[in-house]
Formats: sequence, structure tokens, C-alpha cells
Amino acid sequence: MSEAAHPAQNEFWRPPLQAAVSELANHADLAEACGRCETEFIVGSRFCHNCGAGRPDINPTLRATPFSLDQMNGVAARLDLAIGSFIAFVIGLTFLLFALGVGLVFSVRTALDWQAIQLWRIEWLLASVAAFVAGCLLKRSR
Repeated sequence: MSEAAHPAQNEFWRPPLQAAVSELANHADLAEACGRCETEFIVGSRFCHNCGAGRPDINPTLRATPFSLDQMNGVAARLDLAIGSFIAFVIGLTFLLFALGVGLVFSVRTALDWQAIQLWRIEWLLASVAAFVAGCLLKRSR
């Protein structure tokens, strides 16, 4: 019964035969091979498992772009803030949200729990005020 199955020529982590790779590279609908080592990419992988080279994008317009410095400068300009003031403003808003979220995360069972939660809220609010003051001090006139 074991004679019925054809023996595999290569294990999955080794590159396939060079003739098969060049044939597959010509047919993009069948498979895609690495440009550096000509190893066939594993389905769904973003990198070559043999050499680590990045997989070329089929449609680069679908790739998400990270928030760039130019976009951050544009948002800061619309708010009429310098970049340092804008960063301090975002940090202050983040701390303000943390102060509001403390009550949602922790539950109050005793008076001691209530005091601890209020102390954490005070600390987050102080950090928020410090960030807003830093933003005011970093603001420059345009």
C-alpha cells in the first residue's frame, strides 16, 4: 500500500526544484516565488520562509499606511498648534480618558476601594493638566 503514494522530492521547508520554480514564476495565478532565493511562498505569508525577504505586494493600494508625520503636522496646523503643543494635547486627552475609564474598569465594594479609585482619578487628572500646561508652554505664535 505504501507503494501507491509517490515519494515527496523535497520537504516543505526546502526550496522546490529549480525547473518547477521558474515554471511557477511564469504563471502568477498558480504560485508565487521569492525573487531572491526562488523559494515558493507559503500561502498567506508576508515573508519568505527560506531567506526572509519580503513578499512583493500584489496590490499596493490596499496596504494600510501608518500615521505619518506629515499627517500629524496637517492636523496640528488645522488646530492652529505647534507640533509639540499638539503632542502634549493628545497626551493630555489620553490621560483624561484614562481618568474617566478608571471607574469603568474597577468596581467599588468598600469605602477603601472608593478612596483608591478617587486617588487614581486624581493622579490621571493631574497628569492630564500637566500635559495641557506643557502644551500651552510649547505653543508658539504663528
